Amino acid sequence: YRAQVVSAQEAPELYAMVDRLRQKAGLPMPTVAVAPHEQPNAFATGRSPNRAVVAVTTGILKYMPQEELEGVIAHELAHIKNRDMLIATVAAGIAGALSNLPYLLMFGGGHDDEGGHPFAQLALILLAPIGAMLIQFAVSRQREFEADRVGAMILGRPMPLANALVRLDN
Repeated sequence: YRAQVVSAQEAPELYAMVDRLRQKAGLPMPTVAVAPHEQPNAFATGRSPNRAVVAVTTGILKYMPQEELEGVIAHELAHIKNRDMLIATVAAGIAGALSNLPYLLMFGGGHDDEGGHPFAQLALILLAPIGAMLIQFAVSRQREFEADRVGAMILGRPMPLANALVRLDN
């Protein structure tokens, strides 16, 4: 399913909610989109706050109480405010480079005749991707926790976001 950009006329309550919360966050107005999907979810994306998109599914609009939806939107705006998409892109690039490092070292044209220790090379080939994955997971978790904290600050109260997270987890 593709998210459709919505205007203030098409989704006035959602648009007003995003506008009110983005003003509290000190952000420019993001593009607002709705994805026709029953799974309750929301996400933010974009290269910068000036090119950001906040998208929600029809499921979250249908099943999430208004106060909790505000918490979710504040969380997504926190991702924009913290430039988490940029951080995630950099982390993915570093993880990709780390994953490919063993192959570069093994096939990169070393000049000694023995080619290095085969067990060390094998260990590096097996462990580097795992290390890269752990780095990416750690960065992702840390950014989510920070978005929860900043989202609660944007909203001005933590309980609607906390209740929304419990509802989504269930």
